[in-house]
Amino acid sequence: MADTAKESQAPRQRADARRNKEALLDAAAVTFARAGVDVPVREIAAEAGVGVGTIYRHFPTRADLIVAVYRHQVEACAEAGPTLLASSPTPHAALAGWIDLFVDFLVTKHGLAEALRSDNAAFETLHAYFLDRLVPVCAQLLDAAADAGEIRPGMDAYELMRGIGNLCIGANTDPRYDARHLVELVIAGLRRV
Repeated sequence: MADTAKESQAPRQRADARRNKEALLDAAAVTFARAGVDVPVREIAAEAGVGVGTIYRHFPTRADLIVAVYRHQVEACAEAGPTLLASSPTPHAALAGWIDLFVDFLVTKHGLAEALRSDNAAFETLHAYFLDRLVPVCAQLLDAAADAGEIRPGMDAYELMRGIGNLCIGANTDPRYDARHLVELVIAGLRRV
């Protein structure tokens, strides 16, 4: 009941403010992927089609913006799992589709690793948040594929995600390195023979 009272007391954001915030998160994600998390704020504002002041109204510090973008993308990846499971022809296809989204998430994090290792307190809980939201989704997809007899049972979601993460580390530094192809080999290797 106390939570409901707090929610009713919190001011509701206007529709245009919500749209601006979503546009900012999407634009920041695009510019972070292109130029890293230290990209000038004016570039993010230009990508979003808003003024620089709008960014600061929603995200007073760069750390606030980085955290919000990261959480927004984690949520999108988490929500995609059940959607793919419901709409894909097989659980293995859903797993492969989700892993493809997960790879996209990982390879577009230029500069985020350095930011996460910084002294900024805003970044301290992001890794735990990432694991808390995404490991259960991956586990659900693995379990569904195992229950369907498509993959070997007993795959550990954390280990799979960690392995995929390690394969994605060099994705942006060597043009000959194709992390996506290596991840496809891992996913194919999960298949039951």
